[in-house]
Amino acid sequence: MPAIGWLRTYKRSDLRGDIMSAFIITALLVPQGMAYALLAGLPARYGLYASTVPAIVYALFGTSRHMPVGPPALMALLTFTSVSALAEPGTEEYISLALLLALMVGVLQLLIGLLRMGFITNFISHPVLSGFIYASAIVIILSQIGNLLGISLPAGGHSTINTVVEVGRGIGDTNPITLAIGLASIAAMVVLGRASPRVPGPLLVVAASALVVYFFGLDERGVGIVGEVPEGLPAFSIPALDLEVAGTLVTSAIVVAFVGFVESISVAKAIAAKEKYKIDSSQELKALGLANTSAAFFSGFPVAGSFSRTAVQYESGGRTQLASIFTALLILATLLFLTPLFYYLPSASLAAVIIVVVVKLIEVREIRRAFRIRHADGYTMLLTFVLTLLLGVEEGILIGASFALLAFLRRTAYPHIAELGYVEEKDAFLGLESYPEGKTHPEALIVRVDARLYFANSPFLEEWLIKEVADRPDIKWIFIDCRGVNGIDVTAIEGLEDLMESYRGRGIETVFTHMKLPVRERLERAGWDEKFKDTAGHDYHYQTTREALCAVGLMKSRKERDPEKSLWKTAAPE
Repeated sequence: MPAIGWLRTYKRSDLRGDIMSAFIITALLVPQGMAYALLAGLPARYGLYASTVPAIVYALFGTSRHMPVGPPALMALLTFTSVSALAEPGTEEYISLALLLALMVGVLQLLIGLLRMGFITNFISHPVLSGFIYASAIVIILSQIGNLLGISLPAGGHSTINTVVEVGRGIGDTNPITLAIGLASIAAMVVLGRASPRVPGPLLVVAASALVVYFFGLDERGVGIVGEVPEGLPAFSIPALDLEVAGTLVTSAIVVAFVGFVESISVAKAIAAKEKYKIDSSQELKALGLANTSAAFFSGFPVAGSFSRTAVQYESGGRTQLASIFTALLILATLLFLTPLFYYLPSASLAAVIIVVVVKLIEVREIRRAFRIRHADGYTMLLTFVLTLLLGVEEGILIGASFALLAFLRRTAYPHIAELGYVEEKDAFLGLESYPEGKTHPEALIVRVDARLYFANSPFLEEWLIKEVADRPDIKWIFIDCRGVNGIDVTAIEGLEDLMESYRGRGIETVFTHMKLPVRERLERAGWDEKFKDTAGHDYHYQTTREALCAVGLMKSRKERDPEKSLWKTAAPE
């Protein structure tokens, strides 16, 4: 339990910052939590429930000192898309399935953490996650258009296109008062956010809008409100475990577990790097797993670390997880004594809170940057973005991650192979692409392989060598620079053996240079020391390319070399 460590060394000077941060986060979290619960298809109070016990559990077991755990927008959206296909949002069956999903997510994260397999989350690349987040932000915004306009949209896991169509059909029924409240709330939060970032804009806006609804009786004029929020603490309950239903949720649970962890670990590491302490990924998985499991037993839904709340807690002076514990206690006090104040909260203002928060997730510059750095990453981000919009959040991230892995496998199957030439100014053998003035020898082909050799890319290397040798009838030596080869498998060894024996029959010897110890040991175990000594007694590997060339008589030592009489010539342009 990491909390024991920081509690032992807790400084009294940090107490004030933790308490002040807790009040600020509470002011932010009350409207956000309720809004995210509605986004998840749950009654508003469930957003507050998810901000209590899970936050305390993570505070005790997590390794981040600054990250509060609760219901972020992505977790709410994933909950909705996962469960709405199985039950009507807001019903008892729906709530039961949401709790079951939280339990499955918690068990998965806990299991992965106990097995110390957090590395598997690395297979969700940054472009995939970015494309998913940008598309999810748009999906979240569209999901709140109904509340913003005061129109009813069909519940359930509809695609983005269907949502747009439904909005178009119902836009004529827009309630102008509801729309005015929503737009005014958005404008007020944007202005307050820019003018006074430390002021809890969402809390002030929803409080003011609730007062307007109350004093002018706008709820009787068609403005949707939260209504009665039951008082009391989240009750302990055991999620109904139906194996058949759990089977239909397992894919969703995997996606939610991975996305929640990736989102959490990203923000946790960002703050930890600033404060110069380390985050234990496996312990984070266990802590998030316990937090989500507790959410299932205390009327919550899947939780994770929040980008926005972590930044606010850090900037407002929070120094330890005691701030998160204080926040949870303040939320519990709110549930006990202040729920009557939520009755007149307009749904349009809560929708505005969600929209203002998620708009900040969309970064157009990041998309441009991905294309500028590497086109494949840009296309991965774009594909994930489009598929998430068209097919759904789960399908989008799964297909995007699969595409990224396929792109990676394709890159490794076609590794970079460079022909080297001798560059006199550098006194080194360098790639002819970068140094066209490099000199080559008519009897030697010198190449550098920049990849681990394994079953998928060894055929490409063999085909590349065959093509190059076929165009050079005078070739007697092939020198393969292995400084970029970190490993080699049986398939690659056998393929090279066949090729080398074939060339040996034609009077062409193959020599390896700059070979790393793990590669050399595997070749020794394959019997190459005896198999590939040439007729003159030369070895099949040398420490450097220069040493190999000198050993076979194609280059003299620095003292003996006479450049005027050398056969080394500048490579002819293609």
